[in-house]
Formats: sequence, structure tokens, C-alpha cells
Amino acid sequence: MGTTDELIIEAGRTESQYWRDLWKYRELFYFLAWRDILVRYKQTVIGIAWALIRPFLTMVVFTVVFGNLAKLPSPPGVPYQILVFAGMLPWQFFSGALSECSNSLISNANLLSKVYFPRLIVPTSAVIVSFVDFMISGIILLGLMAWYNFVPDWRIVTLPVFVAIAFAASMGVGLWLAALNVQYRDFRYVVPFLVQFGLYISPVGFSTNVVPQQWQLLYSLNPMVGVIDGFRWAILRGQAEIYLPGFILSIGLVFFLLATGIWYFRKVERTFADVI
Repeated sequence: MGTTDELIIEAGRTESQYWRDLWKYRELFYFLAWRDILVRYKQTVIGIAWALIRPFLTMVVFTVVFGNLAKLPSPPGVPYQILVFAGMLPWQFFSGALSECSNSLISNANLLSKVYFPRLIVPTSAVIVSFVDFMISGIILLGLMAWYNFVPDWRIVTLPVFVAIAFAASMGVGLWLAALNVQYRDFRYVVPFLVQFGLYISPVGFSTNVVPQQWQLLYSLNPMVGVIDGFRWAILRGQAEIYLPGFILSIGLVFFLLATGIWYFRKVERTFADVI
């Protein structure tokens, strides 16, 4: 007498299985991330140098406009170029991730409609592409520090914490935009506007200290304010002060966006194959 396999259905089993599947399909994650990195640089004339030229030119423009023309102050002993680039690094990571994430599901439509895998892998692999740009751009920061003989202090060891927070911010907003772009294709026009508008309202070309004290808490409703301030605090030897209530508000919003982004993405994930 043979044995038969039993199918047992448990409440909540699907959800726990989904997170295990993320690990099970990790090779697909590696493949998608590596493919996107290769595609990003393979067909460009100067390849990986684009990741250096773009933030460098932006830093030059911001330094001229805010440092030389507007005469905005820099913390004591900190060259304005390093102040700008310390803010440019997390912003470039964040803005690049939004652009990559928002189109990631659409660009992988054939894969989504044919094969099962946790769809969360697709936007996460897109964020990795921006993270590679972020790491490459860090070379410019090292070069600026060497040029100006600027040596960070012990606070630099906290930088990975702020990198993780920047990653959380990128994932949170990126998941929202990726899911919404599938449901409502108009969002592909919204993302470039958000990136451009966000650059102007984020403290990339200037220090948060120039914002009047009575407006700093309201200004911190921009989650990137806390991320950029954290980067500068870690890199600039603590010369860039952190407005603690605003910092806590910004970081709280980052993790709120991450939690709600995962929730909304999982909620509409099952409809992607039909809608896309």
C-alpha cells in the first residue's frame, strides 16, 4: 500500500513562504542586477565615467551658484565643494533609484507575465544599479578630500548606517512608484518632475543651517533632509550640525515610507501580470 502526499493549507503560510522565496530566488536577483549594470554602461561611449562626470559637473554648478554667487556659508574648515558633494552622493543614489525602480516592472513585463518569482526582486535589483553608481561617485569625494587635505574623524565609521538609511529611503519611495507605474502609466511622467523638484527642495547645494529655525521642523518633512544631514555629519567631522527633532522626523518618515511601500507593493503584486 503506497503513501500519498498531503497538501496542508495553513493561515498565513503564503506570506511566510513569500519571504523565504526571496532567498530561494536570490540567483535571479543577482542576474537582474548584473544584467542592468552591464546594460547601463556597455553601450555608452565612455562607459563607467558617466557615473563620475554627472555628479562632478552638478557639484561644480552648485558650488558656483550657491557658494560663489549666493555666498551661502560653509561650516568652518570645510571646503564648499566637499559640503556639496557630501549632499550630492545620497541624493544621486536616491534620485537614480527612483528612476530605475519606477520603470523596473514595465521593462521586465515579459518576465513578469511568464514566470513566478517574488516580484519584489525586480525593484530591489534596480536599486542596486543606483548603489553601484553611488559607490563609483564616492571616488570623487575621496579625490576632493585628498585635494583639500581634508581628513574625516571617527564619525566616518557611522557612514554605513546612513548609507543603509539612504537605501531604505530609495526602496520605500521606489516601491510606491514601481507599483503605481504599473497601475497608472501616467506616473512615468511624474517621476522626472519629482526628481527635479526634489533636488531644489533638498539641502544638496547648501547646508540645512541656512533654513530659519522656525521652519526647520517643517522642512524635515522631506525625508532626504535627514539622510543628507546624516551623511554630512559623518563626513564633515561633525561640523555640519544635526537638528535632532527634524532628523528624527525625517528618519521616521523614511521607515514609514519603506513599510507602507512594501505593504502596497505586496497588496497589488498579484495583479501585475494581468495589468502589465
